[in-house]
Amino acid sequence: MRRSILVLAALFGAAGCSQSADQPAANTATANTAAPAKKHPTYCFFKTADTKAWAASRGADGNVAVKGQAHLPDRRYMAALGDAEVEGDKATLWLTMAPNTTGSGAPGDVWDAAATIPDSKEVEKVTVLCGKKSVAELPLKKR
Repeated sequence: MRRSILVLAALFGAAGCSQSADQPAANTATANTAAPAKKHPTYCFFKTADTKAWAASRGADGNVAVKGQAHLPDRRYMAALGDAEVEGDKATLWLTMAPNTTGSGAPGDVWDAAATIPDSKEVEKVTVLCGKKSVAELPLKKR
């Protein structure tokens, strides 16, 4: 009796370890699901008058470099440009308030914010957003 119970337990255990026929299809469906859209800041910590000197230029490698300035009186934070989003010949960057990693403040509390947009050789227009509002529209000449 004891032996038959052990044999049955071993059989049920082996049956539980096998994969069902539906398992590979479920994995394929999960792998083909589109990645969620990137989240971007929706709130702006900067007044329009506190941002200035925006410029975009194309480097020797063809990628676009964007720079500007933003006034931020709280020295615990600094102005920064977030990850760029490129769609065709247009690129968008978001001005954000990042933790101050320099250990000191900026002269006059005006921070230089700069970023290079990778794979931007085809970009002809760069938009700098702060939350949902446009801070700068920067046209570029195509190479």
